[in-house]
Amino acid sequence: MMSQLANTTIQPPTMMPRDRTDTPRAGHKRRTKANWLAGIGAWVWLGIIVLPIYYILITSLRPQDGFFAANQLLPPANPTLDGYGLVLQNDFFRYLANSVIVTAVSVAVTVFVCIMAAYTIVRGNTLATRAAFSLFLLGLAIPLQATIIPLFYMLSRVGLYDSLTALILPSVGFAIPVTVLILVNFIRDIPQELFEAMKVDGATDWRTLFALVLPLARPAIVTVALYDALNVWNGFLFPLVLTQSPENRVLPLSLWAFQGSFTVNIPAVLAAVVLSTLPIFVLYLFGRRQLVSGMTAGFSK
Repeated sequence: MMSQLANTTIQPPTMMPRDRTDTPRAGHKRRTKANWLAGIGAWVWLGIIVLPIYYILITSLRPQDGFFAANQLLPPANPTLDGYGLVLQNDFFRYLANSVIVTAVSVAVTVFVCIMAAYTIVRGNTLATRAAFSLFLLGLAIPLQATIIPLFYMLSRVGLYDSLTALILPSVGFAIPVTVLILVNFIRDIPQELFEAMKVDGATDWRTLFALVLPLARPAIVTVALYDALNVWNGFLFPLVLTQSPENRVLPLSLWAFQGSFTVNIPAVLAAVVLSTLPIFVLYLFGRRQLVSGMTAGFSK
């Protein structure tokens, strides 16, 4: 019996051939039909965006002499920086400093107040905090233009008219609602287990805020900081109504003044536009990596 079992060969089970249509081959990728219409539309939209920027840059380098006789879409034959020099000689750095002060202080105060408010709303979970959050959301429905006359009256009565403080306070007030909304939705996505672990370790609310929430909420903080900075930097209505003297003039208002001073000097006007956009563009370059993740954070639920 043992010898018969030893001489017996075990045949492996036969495998049924698989239909090649059932599973794709390794490395085989499904081919999709190219969307030519969407591609053409994307290139057209890119041209619409790039063409004005290209025109502003090349025009700011043109000389004033013979400006209207040259082809406006071709690069200048003799580029010059005379327009930039003329702008820098007309108190540009004073206006730049005013814009930097107003923007930096407004963003710093807004982020500081809103991060604490958002943490309280998320962790408090009481009737008072829910009512406060609803009040913040109500601020999104108030248009800026509807408040300019009451703001002018109140700031004039307290002696803040024609000052940088008159620009900072309304900017902070109008930036708070959307900033709180973004930060609240982001902090809600932080796992509750992390908060419980901090609580078990005996951490206070302040320690939890600075050691846990701030590092994890950095993308959202960068996002709201860039968004608020862009709104304050480009603001025109508040500087136009709430300031008067050239000493308190900011860049958007100075561009309007430059347009009046350099009426026929178009290269100088566009040079002022380029110089006014450089600081906010540099700020965007430093925070662009976290901008997209912060904009989409908190809205996945």
